[in-house]
Amino acid sequence: MTELKNDRFLRALMRQPVDRTPVWMMRQAGRYLPEYRATRARAGDFLSLCKDAELACEVTLQPLERFPLDAAILFSDILTIPDALGLGLYFETGEGPKFRHVIRSGTDVAALPKLDAAVDLDYVMKAVATIRAALAGRVPLIGFSGSPWTLATYMVEGGSSKDFREAKKLMYGQPEVMHRLLDHLADAVTDYLNAQIRAGAQAVQIFDTWGGVLSSWAYEEFSLRYMRKIVDGLIRHHEGRAVPVILFTKNGGQWLEAIADSGCDAVGLDWTTDIGQARARVGDRVALQGNMDPAMLYAPPARIRQEVADILRRYGAGSGHVFNLGHGITPDVDPEHARAFIEAVVALSPEYHG
Repeated sequence: MTELKNDRFLRALMRQPVDRTPVWMMRQAGRYLPEYRATRARAGDFLSLCKDAELACEVTLQPLERFPLDAAILFSDILTIPDALGLGLYFETGEGPKFRHVIRSGTDVAALPKLDAAVDLDYVMKAVATIRAALAGRVPLIGFSGSPWTLATYMVEGGSSKDFREAKKLMYGQPEVMHRLLDHLADAVTDYLNAQIRAGAQAVQIFDTWGGVLSSWAYEEFSLRYMRKIVDGLIRHHEGRAVPVILFTKNGGQWLEAIADSGCDAVGLDWTTDIGQARARVGDRVALQGNMDPAMLYAPPARIRQEVADILRRYGAGSGHVFNLGHGITPDVDPEHARAFIEAVVALSPEYHG
């Protein structure tokens, strides 16, 4: 086991002392980097890039070569599980992900196979192992999955959606069917994340991208309930240290206390929640990750630095903060603006620790 040279990300997630606030970006390996676009062109398409362990490793490491980041995140996609369950994932140019088969009935749910992630998603595990070896202890590696509710929306809608009409129709009209689907997905996500941990992931994040489209009672019943089940089933200690779990619900700030009580180690915040108020609400129960508006990266570097300073000030002194964007970096951001963001965290955060 290679010794971890920089563990401040893992330490902050466990609310242990750090010398400065750790920082990484959601979608930090992506289309805003010209070197990523070149590698993707070599791969041929997005899915081919995901399924080639060496190329997935290459793009995972690209942002670390540019910026002083404190974590790497596996390059993959949240829709690998539905694809492995036989729904036939493909990508239409300009339209995002689509599935050849959709889930609309109890019969459809019953026909879903049980996922064996180590076998059915072996290319992901090969990528994890390849990246972990290439990192050689430089920074920790984050594994991830979509939440059951988020995965279900794509599986029922057949792709992206603006109003989630079919998913909500199934949820409200046949709740027992939606619960069976979500339960099946919770088992699959648990197996998938545990396989990533065994392959070398040192922390995991669950992306509940579409939890925020639900009403309060529906969020509890159809999203958070199943994330709790996953958290309860995860490997929490591996290779001699804790494996922290981050839950991120976009537009989920109104449920912050409930998410913090799920058993996770950290809660990801989008930019609509004030991080100082969030810290006051959760106390020392969990770490917080976030939460600069990704659109701030269009601003001049001096304004970006000012925003970083403000978020650090709002969080205040002490550990338990992982600096991140409130969602993924957008493809047309200037990489030098991403640098300004990351370097501002590195330069300005030490005064809050010590």
